[in-house]
Amino acid sequence: LYSSNIKHSHVWHLKLEQELEKNKALTEALQILATERYDTSLSRVRKSPTPSALTGDFYDAESGEAPCADTPPQLGTLHPFSGMGASLCSLKALCPVLSSPRSSLPAPMFSRNDISVWSILKKCIGMELSKIAMPVMFNEPLSFLQRLAEYMEHTYLLQQANTSTDSVERMKCVAAFAVSAVASQWERTGKPFNPLLGETYELIREDLGFRWVSEQVSHHPPVSAFHAEGLKEDFLFHGSIYPKLKFWGKSVEAEPKGVITLELPKHNEAYTWTNPTCCVHNIIVGQLWIEQYGQVEVINHKTGERCSLTFKPCGLFGKELHKVEGYILDKSKKKLCAIYGKWTECLYAVDPAAFEAHRKADKKSAEEKKTKQGSADEEPEELPPPDAETVQVIPGSELIWRIAPRPDNSAQFYAFSTFAMQLNELERAMEESIPSTDCRLRPDIRAMEVGDIDLSSGEKKRLEEKQRLARKNRSKSSEEWKTKWFAQGPNPHNKAQDWLFSKGYWERNYNQLPNIY
Repeated sequence: LYSSNIKHSHVWHLKLEQELEKNKALTEALQILATERYDTSLSRVRKSPTPSALTGDFYDAESGEAPCADTPPQLGTLHPFSGMGASLCSLKALCPVLSSPRSSLPAPMFSRNDISVWSILKKCIGMELSKIAMPVMFNEPLSFLQRLAEYMEHTYLLQQANTSTDSVERMKCVAAFAVSAVASQWERTGKPFNPLLGETYELIREDLGFRWVSEQVSHHPPVSAFHAEGLKEDFLFHGSIYPKLKFWGKSVEAEPKGVITLELPKHNEAYTWTNPTCCVHNIIVGQLWIEQYGQVEVINHKTGERCSLTFKPCGLFGKELHKVEGYILDKSKKKLCAIYGKWTECLYAVDPAAFEAHRKADKKSAEEKKTKQGSADEEPEELPPPDAETVQVIPGSELIWRIAPRPDNSAQFYAFSTFAMQLNELERAMEESIPSTDCRLRPDIRAMEVGDIDLSSGEKKRLEEKQRLARKNRSKSSEEWKTKWFAQGPNPHNKAQDWLFSKGYWERNYNQLPNIY
């Protein structure tokens, strides 16, 4: 019996040592995490007199006391995740996010399986959703201003256009950029947060060669203005977007009103276009899926050349799903080049005669197949797997763009691309330079990013009520809202109503900013 007790004691001793080692490793990781976040946490506490703005994200929610400024926090004095409902397992999952730039979000997305979408949306049929306060459960942890910045993921296409000496080659790159700008929406079924009036977002990517600034310049109607420039002064990219969202019973349709402009100063060229309509299907029941459809015409205002593209609707059996095709035309409407592909995969350029011969042969083959099989009991074909390239390449084609592959963990994090994962990242050095209106500082988005849906929902309601009260107070006085970084005026190239960058933002003189958070 004595021998048996010693044996059992030894086994338990080993298990205890193993658990202590695991606990030590986790404690060290959390200590690093706390230290890394210390400066950021403390500076935010100083900035915001309202602890509820991000309760528990930076200091103890119960005491409301900030940690001492003289020493880094120790575990037990700083509680970065208190009030966030984070378990030991979720804290472990947060530890790898310390790398920069990050490759994941602090917490995975929550399940929407238990959400009764119909109970919320049945009263909204045919209405414009931008005027309805939607529950946070429909959202992804990004503002629409950040979502717009995803236009810049394939900036290399603009740099290629700038270095090309041929206007048709430049048009290929610009058309590919216009298509790539909507590629980030593939499988993104979460709705971005509506920006607050006066909200801003900046993004500097030295590795990609651009800097970006955007501002919410109007609330009703909601208008977002943006301006990007190449760090080598090789391009200007700007525009204003008024997204009209409508619910049609089984789907939500987003029509992006507004104009987009690209300028290439080296060639004294300006291009304008509008985006296609985006539609999310099966929002009540079934698997959610997205399609883009409509005409997109990219116009070179100097040469008169244009690229007329058709984003094809899915069709009855899904054969046209995600397809994009069209032509580059000269000013006399002669076809110079054919463009084809899928906005979810890739885009090719080919001689117009080869494209039309291929399309004719493809149509004939489809008709013969239909005659053989008969149309009586025809079953809809299954859609191809999303990660398989399904574009049939025509001989002689030139690849002009291919989508950047999504990371392996994309499905866990709102179907974000690697580029999107980094949009809301807040680095310590950055916090001292960005204005207080930057959406990285929005408490509802920050709470959702770390997985606290209740806090996010509460903060969203608080911010919306604060915005309504501010608007009500302005209406009682002679005070009018003034935009900070953009001014309304005609687009210099097509004379359409636009919002143009007023400059001054990058001088970092952020006086008299509105208190919107």
